[in-house]
Amino acid sequence: MKSMTGYGSASASSDGREITVELKSVNHRFLDFNLHIPRVLTFAEDALRKAIAETVVRGHVEVNVTYRNTREDAKELAVDTGLIERYREAFGTISAMGFENNVRLTDVIRLPDVITILPAQDDQDAVLSLLVQAAREAARELDRTRCAEGEKIGRDLQIKLQNIRTLAEQIEELSASNAQDYAQRLNKRLEELLGDNRLDEQRLHQEVAIFADRIAIDEELVRLDTHIQNMSDYMNLPGEIGKKLDFFIQELNREVNTIGSKSAQADIAKLVVAAKCEIEKLREQVQNIE
Repeated sequence: MKSMTGYGSASASSDGREITVELKSVNHRFLDFNLHIPRVLTFAEDALRKAIAETVVRGHVEVNVTYRNTREDAKELAVDTGLIERYREAFGTISAMGFENNVRLTDVIRLPDVITILPAQDDQDAVLSLLVQAAREAARELDRTRCAEGEKIGRDLQIKLQNIRTLAEQIEELSASNAQDYAQRLNKRLEELLGDNRLDEQRLHQEVAIFADRIAIDEELVRLDTHIQNMSDYMNLPGEIGKKLDFFIQELNREVNTIGSKSAQADIAKLVVAAKCEIEKLREQVQNIE
């Protein structure tokens, strides 16, 4: 089981080029990327996504990429000859006004925008290879941290599932006396109302039987235990299980709600509230599971 929260970073370098990929992920319904990469690497966005998706299935992933090129041919100078010509014409106009024209080569070089330093055309195949290498290693590191976090969440989920099972056992014990308590209260109430008149025992038994059938929660308790066991089993499966666990939580909540609606005992109602609190804690944790 993996968490969707994690961090991973890796670098790859070769022949004067170095690329670092940093990944941070949080929970999300699907696999979602937010890329922050240098302009010179925009051609490799799709390859970057695919390299990370080989390992990461779900989550919002912040991707930060830095690129250093220290090769001698990494930059080139561009001379704007058109701009120099316009400067020359301007100097001629000023000279015609009586000013001495003593412009030297070094003066021209210092003029704004005459010479521009630009990144040279890079070897895209070499850059792409480094980027994919760094991205894959960063994704594996991210996966390791997500697995470690997932183990912690898994232990916490198991504790909460056991808490729900314990509460269900307590509810089962209390529910066994529901019909008997109702029969006693009904019998006492009828005796108060009828006084010396004869009580119809058969009618009383029928009413108790109808009530017992209406408040029976045996089936709900069995299904609740089944969902707990299935959820516990699924937590040990590999791959993407977060959505499946969320389904089990919906089923747990449905059974507990039904138990609460059928029970009239205050003690059972308290246990139902406690179980729903545990289920809500489960729901919050499962939102972080891939």
